Amino acid sequence: QVQLVESGGGLVQAGGSLRLSCAASGIIFMFNDMGWYRQAPGKQRELVAGITRGGVTNYADSVKGRFTISRDNGQNTVYLQMNSLKPEDTAVYYCNAGIVALGYDYWGQGTQVTVSS
Repeated sequence: QVQLVESGGGLVQAGGSLRLSCAASGIIFMFNDMGWYRQAPGKQRELVAGITRGGVTNYADSVKGRFTISRDNGQNTVYLQMNSLKPEDTAVYYCNAGIVALGYDYWGQGTQVTVSS
């Protein structure tokens, strides 16, 4: 059974930092591309940051220079370091794992991030 368990969300003031973690089980983590998405109330889910199995990263323009995605294949965990947080970063953040060539992906249950002004 595949499980993606996010943690690290919470309430923080603008300008603060949070580090999200996503622990994966039930997949061969090192073969999967990993991503962080977010969904704010009334908005569509959007990609925040992704990291391929080879370690190549990509970011949404809105978070470039503030957020950093990383992975630890030994711990089957992907991280999202979020600095200089803004109120518009408030959303539920979801972890995603998948292999595009095989046509599947999995989602975590989400973790709430709230940034107060």
